[in-house]
Amino acid sequence: MRTHVGYERALARVAVVVALVAAAVGAPPAMAAGPAADGFAGVTALGQGGTTGGAGGAVVTATTTAQFLDYIARPEPLVVQVRGTIVLPTGTRDGMHDIASDKTIAGLGGDARLVGGGLNIGLPVDDDVISPPANAVHNVIIRNLSITGATDDLINVQMFSHHIWIDHNDFSDGDDGAVDIKRGSDFITVSWNRFHDHDKTLLLGHDDDNAAQDAGRLRVTYHHNYFDGSDQRNPRVRFGESVHVYNNYYRDNSYGVASAMNAGVVLEGNYFFSVNNPGRVDFSGDLGRMVARDNVLVECNHEIEVRGSVVEPRTYYAYTPHRAVEVPTVVPAGAGVGRV
Repeated sequence: MRTHVGYERALARVAVVVALVAAAVGAPPAMAAGPAADGFAGVTALGQGGTTGGAGGAVVTATTTAQFLDYIARPEPLVVQVRGTIVLPTGTRDGMHDIASDKTIAGLGGDARLVGGGLNIGLPVDDDVISPPANAVHNVIIRNLSITGATDDLINVQMFSHHIWIDHNDFSDGDDGAVDIKRGSDFITVSWNRFHDHDKTLLLGHDDDNAAQDAGRLRVTYHHNYFDGSDQRNPRVRFGESVHVYNNYYRDNSYGVASAMNAGVVLEGNYFFSVNNPGRVDFSGDLGRMVARDNVLVECNHEIEVRGSVVEPRTYYAYTPHRAVEVPTVVPAGAGVGRV
């Protein structure tokens, strides 16, 4: 597998070429296109060929709140570049702001920030809807943004939204979840993010009574994330299978991964340092299932709990993990903003 450093150098060369061409024609430079989505976000399913976001649409740059909220709600494919700090209003819906389908939202440089409110990917909650509706929100990429200080979730994904890629962001200080995925959402990858100064980090699955929407869905890949003192729910899983958690770096957490309500988690090639409970299947609600392999535990109080069998992620996609011993070097060096 190509190293992350080599990959970043290749992106840097692409960015230089893009800037030179833009300057030659008098156009403002745009952020270089990133790689293709991997993990479950890269799987062809539900009529969607992987996750491409706003590819093929116009490229626009938001520097004000009004511009940002206008762009993310438009119906057409759009690449929305964020420059500087955008303050999201908190006066309605707990400050959650809807993203329409076929969007790439990407920060420019290393200082693009969303503060005050959060992002919602999904239709309004409806308990009576138990299969994916034709108008489910889909094909959204969020990259290279610091998102902090939301009065609810930093990002919420709900109501059968699918093909979502959340990559190379910095999440902190939200009032509820950092990235919550629930209510039948599917084919999602959360990769190369840093989570810090936050309590309830990643919820996967709405609640113990929501099997009608969540069972057989919630296929999510979490890889190369840096759980930097984020306390719990890294992630906390109900019903989903397969849930693939690999090559993440856990540092100083109360627990890493919890699998409940018969969820199926593959926990692979992660590095746990000073984590009380790295992996649990006896948590709350019905027992979950977990397969664990090639993980490293250092100064942890408990072993990883395993139970049952889980559908292998390779059933859906190919991947080549780092060795777990490489994770404490590779992940902090590559996760977060300013790395794409």
